[in-house]
Amino acid sequence: MRRLMLAQRLSLVFAVLLLACSGISAWLQIQSSSRHEQAVAQQLSAGLAGHIAGTAQLMDADGWRPDAVRSLFDKLMAVNPSVEVYLLDNDGKIVGNAAPPGHLKRDKVDLEPVHQLLAGASLPVLGDDPRNSDASKVFSAAPVQVNGRQAGYVYVILQGETRDALSARLSSDAVLRTTLWTTVLVALLGLVMGLVAFRLITRPLRALTDAVRGFDANGELAAALPVENDEGHGDEITVLRSSFAQMGRRIAEQWRELTRQDQQRRDLIANISHDLRTPLTSLHGYLETLRLKDDALSPAERQRYLDIALGQSAKVGRLAQELFELARLESGLVQPDLESFSLPDLLQDVLQKFELAAQTRHQRLTTELPPALPSLRADLGMIERVLTNLLDNAIRHTPEGTTITLAVQSLPGQVQLEVGDNGPGIPEAVRQGLFTRASGLNRNAPHSGGLGLVIVQRILQLHGSEVQLAEEPGKGAVFRFTLPIA
Repeated sequence: MRRLMLAQRLSLVFAVLLLACSGISAWLQIQSSSRHEQAVAQQLSAGLAGHIAGTAQLMDADGWRPDAVRSLFDKLMAVNPSVEVYLLDNDGKIVGNAAPPGHLKRDKVDLEPVHQLLAGASLPVLGDDPRNSDASKVFSAAPVQVNGRQAGYVYVILQGETRDALSARLSSDAVLRTTLWTTVLVALLGLVMGLVAFRLITRPLRALTDAVRGFDANGELAAALPVENDEGHGDEITVLRSSFAQMGRRIAEQWRELTRQDQQRRDLIANISHDLRTPLTSLHGYLETLRLKDDALSPAERQRYLDIALGQSAKVGRLAQELFELARLESGLVQPDLESFSLPDLLQDVLQKFELAAQTRHQRLTTELPPALPSLRADLGMIERVLTNLLDNAIRHTPEGTTITLAVQSLPGQVQLEVGDNGPGIPEAVRQGLFTRASGLNRNAPHSGGLGLVIVQRILQLHGSEVQLAEEPGKGAVFRFTLPIA
């Protein structure tokens, strides 16, 4: 079974509510009209019972005169068939009436409404109908005085049984038809106006629904939706459309970023395959030469072959370790363990590790530190790894006799660190994407530092920073980054 659209469900609910409200309104109008009619009749006949009580001889010395009462009541009801006249004693018991045999359903009337009417209560006031055990009707009442004492009440039903029958026969069908037609016309008019209003209101929502259905991964359709400059002054659908357009653009950007990362992953696999294959092939070749020509090789040649094989093995081991470290950093499971530490102490420890390597290549390590440095708040082990990778790259990829400088500068709220040299620098062709996975292992880049720079960038990103290749005229490669102070 096909589900109804939102606009159709709203229209159906609106139609049901409209019909219910129209029915309730018609019922309220009928009730209001009836009460108005009752109030008018009771107001016009307010003195009728009093006139009867004051002009007719209803009692004599022997008590009530039933024959005189019936004769008087018959004459009154002949003149005005809509009224019914009754005589009540002080307890509300009916002691005189002109009702046909069998029509009287009560022998007693509740006097509380009579007292309310005589006390001036707001109209209409409804009292018991002697000819209907379940109905209440408007009435007129007046006390009967005999020799200065109250002997009972004249009780006049103003809309009697005859009037009800005639009214029902003549007007019930017309009133019902008028009420029904009025209800139907009002409901149809309201329904048409409501459907038009719903269609106008939901038109932007339908357009947004079509856009969502046709949305593709590249976000091209979302780009066609306008983004409101001021969402606070738009309605909910406008805000929703604007939010969807922004979401589409973000998805498109993320899709392009995923595509770029996927391409980098492919390049990474290709570069890793090459960088692993080259030393492994060389290692295999020298080991195979040692096995096949061991008897023919001199001790010096055998030692040289072993040194070359060990060097290739170390290269493979270093690359495997870098791959493992990068995988841990990008898994999301490794987070910086922030602590406060002294930067000069860390720099001293890192420089001591590279003193021998620098001396071997006749390179000089220098530092430029301000007089007072604040403590840093970062992961000590990770920052040591950053400095180690940068100094290792500088030593291995610069000529002999190069000066490598580690400079520190205090900035508001942070410290800037630089690792630079006075070598030939990095070629322009290699600078593009130097800190990405692909360039980190680019076999055509002689200044490639393996995955060292990629690991440096990932560690600094975990600290809310980034490493940059600075443009310093007259200098070689200068890598710069910042860290927050404690």
